[in-house]
Amino acid sequence: MLTEYGTKHAVHVITNHFGDLVAKVCECLLRKGPLTRQNVKRYTELSDEQVKNALLVLIQQNCVQAFTTEQPDGPKANTQYVVLFDNILHRVRFAKFLTILSQEFDQQCVELVQGLLEHGRLTLKQMFDRAKSSEKEGNLVDLDSLRETLVKLVTAHYVERCPASEPLLMPISEEEGPARKKGSKSAKKIGEPETIEQQVVEAALPMEAMRFSVVTNVESDVGEKEKNSNNVTPGEKRKHDVLELDECGVADEQSVVYRANFEGFIRRLRHKGCIDHVRAHLDDGAANVLSAMLQATSSAEKKVKTKNSVPLSLSSIYEEVIKSEAGRNMTLDHVRASLVQLGELSFVDASSDSYSIDFEKIIEIAQNEEVESVVSKRYGRDAYRIFRLLSKSGRLLETDKISDTTFVEKKDAPKILYKLWKDGYLLMEKLVVTGARQSQFLLWKVNRQILWKHVLDEMFHAALNLSLRVSYELDREKELLNLPADKRTGPLQDRYNRIRKVRILLESSQMKLDDAILLFHDF
Repeated sequence: MLTEYGTKHAVHVITNHFGDLVAKVCECLLRKGPLTRQNVKRYTELSDEQVKNALLVLIQQNCVQAFTTEQPDGPKANTQYVVLFDNILHRVRFAKFLTILSQEFDQQCVELVQGLLEHGRLTLKQMFDRAKSSEKEGNLVDLDSLRETLVKLVTAHYVERCPASEPLLMPISEEEGPARKKGSKSAKKIGEPETIEQQVVEAALPMEAMRFSVVTNVESDVGEKEKNSNNVTPGEKRKHDVLELDECGVADEQSVVYRANFEGFIRRLRHKGCIDHVRAHLDDGAANVLSAMLQATSSAEKKVKTKNSVPLSLSSIYEEVIKSEAGRNMTLDHVRASLVQLGELSFVDASSDSYSIDFEKIIEIAQNEEVESVVSKRYGRDAYRIFRLLSKSGRLLETDKISDTTFVEKKDAPKILYKLWKDGYLLMEKLVVTGARQSQFLLWKVNRQILWKHVLDEMFHAALNLSLRVSYELDREKELLNLPADKRTGPLQDRYNRIRKVRILLESSQMKLDDAILLFHDF
């Protein structure tokens, strides 16, 4: 969901990571939509070489995808570039992704993915060169162990092959254009077509079997290929066709390019969010049961925003529960009782002795609680009760009815409702009743679709402000931060301690705010 402050936040992220020139090209694509290189040059007033290099950087870092469209009046293909907004947002989540890996895999796996996150796309040869350049004494790296590490990560869907460099899309008619621009995942529910970005991403992805596979070509002459690729460093910005085939028609191990699979990490964060939400509402037992169900069904999830998990029998759930140390203390009756608890809150659907997780319900309740918390902190308890009533009713309610139901003073209720309406949290409708005496009533309701977009835009605004504040604080004390530790004494040490505390506070606030953005944008 692209909003005004979402665009500004994305541009700021790119500016911090790659500089003003690349950010200018990125902003052009965010605001104008898919463009050819010539059009990017025309809108940005940059030279052709500058535009080319900026696009190569963004493609290398998985922030832009090239695609071609067939021209109705001829066979000539037209290459365009579309920005991948979600992938830009993921750049501020790299620390979270590495934390997930450190909990599930060894350090070599973490370092391999760290290289992919840093450089965007790498071949196995480039991964090996990077590992060799940073290996520590007594901890030698060999190609076979690196290949095994890569296989583990690809099998777990944390690493994937890069998409096609320029997938072919059918031309988009003018009638379809506006509908596509409305696009969101929910658009599919009412039959609207996908956005161009979604179409391009889907068209570029390899088939599932190829996407998560590793070519092992142990007997190939690696040494000869190393000579030909010594001038290619991991950080070079270039486009590479990951489906390039050798003369025999089989993909060469040294030519296949890999990248981090953001979907795998976001799915894992979604699962963690659901478990934390259940633990907060129920208890550790229910959270353990949900975690076991997620573990058993995660391989069947084909997309991040899965509505329901595949059904599991009670015996299958219990078998998965006792695999964990926390679950071994639970009896079958305890698991059954936890499933009843989860069912009472509609977190789990039970039918015919099988159980499935209702992700949509868990996420919906978490979103409602997040917005209610914002309303309570910003407007007070009376506003919270009014908003909660309207949110749960889902229909228009008259001012006096709201006041009577929430026990808010009749003179205060209109002021609170007007404030919530003015700030975009409520919709208002006027009802005029004519008769012997004309009367006017004000009706109020919560429109979740509109409100959620408004709340998300506010979150992007807050994220942008926090990032700007961090940059300001660090830039202001740049000289102090560069001083050696032995020279920071007295007042200088006090200033250093202050900026360190401020940085920790601001960055922890950024992480918490990003959790809320994930809830509304990615989950």
